[in-house]
Amino acid sequence: MSDQGVDGGDAPFASAQNLKLLESVEVKLIVEVGGTKISIRDLLKLSEGSVVELERLAGELLDISVNGTLIARGEIVLVGERLGIRVSEIISPEQRLRNL
Repeated sequence: MSDQGVDGGDAPFASAQNLKLLESVEVKLIVEVGGTKISIRDLLKLSEGSVVELERLAGELLDISVNGTLIARGEIVLVGERLGIRVSEIISPEQRLRNL
C-alpha cells in the first residue's frame, strides 16, 4: 500500500500541511456553567442579589463547546485574577457525532 494521496503527493505530509493552514483560524470557545427553565413571571421578579438555581450539580464538570459543538468537559480555575478552565475530559469524535 502506498502513502501517496490522490494527487500523487505524500498523504501524511499533505495532512500536516492542511492542519498548519487551519491553525490561525479563530473559533468561538464557550464554557457552559449550567442552565434552567424559568417562567417569564419569575424572570420579571429577578433583581440584584437574586439567585437562580441551575440544573448542574456543584462539582460537576462544565461543558466546553467550540462553534456550538461539545468538545470537552472541565472545571473552572483561577489564573492570576482571571478565570480559566482546566480540561478534564475530551469528547471523542464518535461521541461528538452522536450529539449532532
